Amino acid sequence: MIDYASLRAVAAVAETGSFEKAARILNVTPSAVSQRVKQLEDRIGAALIARGNPCAATEKGAWLCRHMQHVSLLEHELFRELPALDDGDKTAGRATVAVAVNADSLGSWFLPAAARFSDRTGHLLNITVDDQDHTAEWLKRGQVLAAVTSLERPVSGCRAFHLGALRYRATASPAFIARHFPGGVSAEALAQAPSLTFNQKDRLQEHWAKAALGSDAALSGHWLPSTQAFVEACLLGLGWGMNPDLLVRDHLAAGRLVELVPGAHLDIPLTWQINRLAADQLTQLTAAVTEAGKACLEPAKRQI
Repeated sequence: MIDYASLRAVAAVAETGSFEKAARILNVTPSAVSQRVKQLEDRIGAALIARGNPCAATEKGAWLCRHMQHVSLLEHELFRELPALDDGDKTAGRATVAVAVNADSLGSWFLPAAARFSDRTGHLLNITVDDQDHTAEWLKRGQVLAAVTSLERPVSGCRAFHLGALRYRATASPAFIARHFPGGVSAEALAQAPSLTFNQKDRLQEHWAKAALGSDAALSGHWLPSTQAFVEACLLGLGWGMNPDLLVRDHLAAGRLVELVPGAHLDIPLTWQINRLAADQLTQLTAAVTEAGKACLEPAKRQI
């Protein structure tokens, strides 16, 4: 039989990053948490928690944490139907649902869906941020139960729901345009004008330049891993960048920002993918995300 008290201890340490924080969540002493984790490690014959600052689950520990997420979701559903079984332990029937979301979705349309889900279910969310072309890898590795991804075909073991497309516009301040593109936007001018790049996985600027100009452009500029900072940096004239239309449409209407090539936008189709084993327990999360996508995103079609 599985020792679920020990399993909850492993999951709590992996989630919080420390034995002390896990103890506060579980309402036991840090020594009790350490003992439960050690007992389960001895039984399995493998380390489940990599001790450090912060602590993290090992590969085998991560498998147990995923199982604990499923159990918590099932317990919540069971207590809802049979409330007499609920012993009053508020941490037992409340799940922490791990999801992966790209930063621009998180910064523009995803949070209202997350708030709606949490308000209705009481569940918590553990959101991992990664590029939309890479969030599916978190699903494939089993590190999250659901993800917003650009991968349209279903990941093995998952259900896929098309959300729409996040529209991007290449924007900069009027002063930046006047300074760097006096003769218009060209591959040569883009090579000299500082661009904004989120991280090494970010290829949006390159994709837009090739689609808008019909040729590759050697881009260089600032590294700025923040969706909101991208907009602020454009407003301040630090560089030009690909910003979600949801975040810059008011600035464009007011003239605080302008498009490098008017009307040349880039649509990135997004898909919500969710683990089949958890899908039935997370119907409210799927509903909240798909409704937010329908309300905020464009019809899914990549175009310039």
